[in-house]
Amino acid sequence: MEHSSSEDSELSDSDIVEHKEETYAQLRAGKLKVKHGDNAFRCPFCLGKKKQDYNLKDLLQHATGIGAAPKRSAKVKATHLGLAMFLEKDIASSLEKPLQIVVYKPETTKSKEEVYVWPWMGIVVNLHYELTGEAFSNESEDRLRAQLSKFRPHKVTILGDDKDQPFCAIVQFAKDWSGLKDALAFEKHFIVEQYGKTNWNKINCRKDDLYGWLARSDDYNSSGPIGGHLRENGDLRSVGDLEREGMQETEKRVAQYTHQIEVTNKQMSELELKNYQNAMKLDRMMEEKDQLVEEHNEKIRKMQKAACRDSRKIIDENIRLYGKLEAKKKEIDRKGKQLEKLATKSNTNREKLEAEKEENAKENRLLNLATQKKKEQDEKLLRLVEKQKQEKEDALKKLYNLEMQLASKQKLELEIEQLKGKFEVMSHMGEEDTKLKEKLDNLRETLEEKNEEMEGMDSLNQTLIIKERRTNDELEEAKKELTKELPKMSSVRSQIGVRRMGELDQKAFYAACKEKIAEDDPEELALLCSKWEDEIRQPEWHPFKVILVGEEAKEIIKDDDEKLQALKAELGEKAHDVVVKALLEVNEYNPSGRYPLPELWNFKEDRKAPMGEVAAYIVKRWKANRRKNTYYS
Repeated sequence: MEHSSSEDSELSDSDIVEHKEETYAQLRAGKLKVKHGDNAFRCPFCLGKKKQDYNLKDLLQHATGIGAAPKRSAKVKATHLGLAMFLEKDIASSLEKPLQIVVYKPETTKSKEEVYVWPWMGIVVNLHYELTGEAFSNESEDRLRAQLSKFRPHKVTILGDDKDQPFCAIVQFAKDWSGLKDALAFEKHFIVEQYGKTNWNKINCRKDDLYGWLARSDDYNSSGPIGGHLRENGDLRSVGDLEREGMQETEKRVAQYTHQIEVTNKQMSELELKNYQNAMKLDRMMEEKDQLVEEHNEKIRKMQKAACRDSRKIIDENIRLYGKLEAKKKEIDRKGKQLEKLATKSNTNREKLEAEKEENAKENRLLNLATQKKKEQDEKLLRLVEKQKQEKEDALKKLYNLEMQLASKQKLELEIEQLKGKFEVMSHMGEEDTKLKEKLDNLRETLEEKNEEMEGMDSLNQTLIIKERRTNDELEEAKKELTKELPKMSSVRSQIGVRRMGELDQKAFYAACKEKIAEDDPEELALLCSKWEDEIRQPEWHPFKVILVGEEAKEIIKDDDEKLQALKAELGEKAHDVVVKALLEVNEYNPSGRYPLPELWNFKEDRKAPMGEVAAYIVKRWKANRRKNTYYS
């Protein structure tokens, strides 16, 4: 018996499931016998009971009831639960009709529960011994409370008798479970000392000390000062009542918290959705910003190209006119010298010579007038170049300011969206905390300031965009004027000039064709050159293919194009390369129109010439020519 009791004490409630499975395995293996006869069954764990034989239903009811009994030991409950599982799964499954299991529920009727006065109160009597000769007062209550301090009483109230002498004291404890624990310890102390209620009710009880007990229903319903005070300040409650009320309150709070969690989760999901939408909106804004910057840069590049073309035209035209003027001056000087020689040889033709001199002087005046106009045009061109250079710097400066404004605007929009997200999150966290309210007010003020700053920045950006467009239009007009005048200043040996991109290089093509054509026939070469220039301009001929270089798509010439292969076979590799070069240029500069476009070009380094380089070159040439005084007669 002692061994069995030690095993029961060693088995805890957490081990019930494991021991239940072990018992079930032993029953299935036949180590424990349950069935005795056709319809007789016995419990292998209750062999000492008077009733041994059960039918299947009664034995299942027996095993289920003991397994659910709260006062049984853990081992007894585990073995009977294992027996119930075996009967239900292995024995009852062989029957035609399934068994109906009735779960045993221990009786917890309110009539069997002990009823106390709540809030928990204790009664102390025989105060005549403790407070002999004293009238009860607050000081007496405090002293009695200090004497019972180890039971942590909340309040001590002394009641008087008919003669206004201390009769008894009511000790009130805390309303929670710790108060019940203190009250029970209070009662147990007096019981152990044999100064409890039972001892007080004896006829010959000792009157040498205080008696005390825990107030119950009989005290509550009694007559006299004790019953009146208890009924006035408390109610009758059982421990089960408080447990049930606690369970109901707990379930109510759990349901309330569950609802709050669901609402909070829904709000968080909505906030996450809004955050995702804001992130998508910001991504779109960044893409639009990049697209605007790229379009603006592309427009600037086109304007620079157009300005380069115009500048080249002006330079070429100026150089051509300068060459003509120089040739005319030399011719006039040569004729003047001849006239001087003829004048010394013969005076007969003096009138004729005077007439020729007069005519030469007239031509010289016309040339001087042309030179003067040329000078004015050069000065006008120089002013135009300087103006274009200044406008370009202003445009770049405005572009930089615009990009900085755009970046600031996007940063501000991001801050506003983050502030909105924080505001919405904090607004759903409740409004009980004063600090939280202050944070919300500060956040709302910050958000309003950011919105006002955003509106001001939008207005400023709009103004800058309008000014930038107006400046671009003015710059475009200036570049057109420069394009008209620049080719006039160019010469054959100019370092900077205009090259027609996409145009077949006739000189290189002639040189390549001469290696393959035996007879030097200019007409045939001109026909071949014209033919391939027409082929290059044909929009339906597109000998290109797209490849990926890194992450970028790039168009290159098809190696197996029939026309190019025929050209290589007929005129050779060099002529093929000249045509391929023109194709690549026209595909880069004018893929839709398929006709050559002029481009500023650095012939010395064989590359594009930036607008700044062209302007610097024009100014340098103008200053050099001015120092040499070659523009003027």
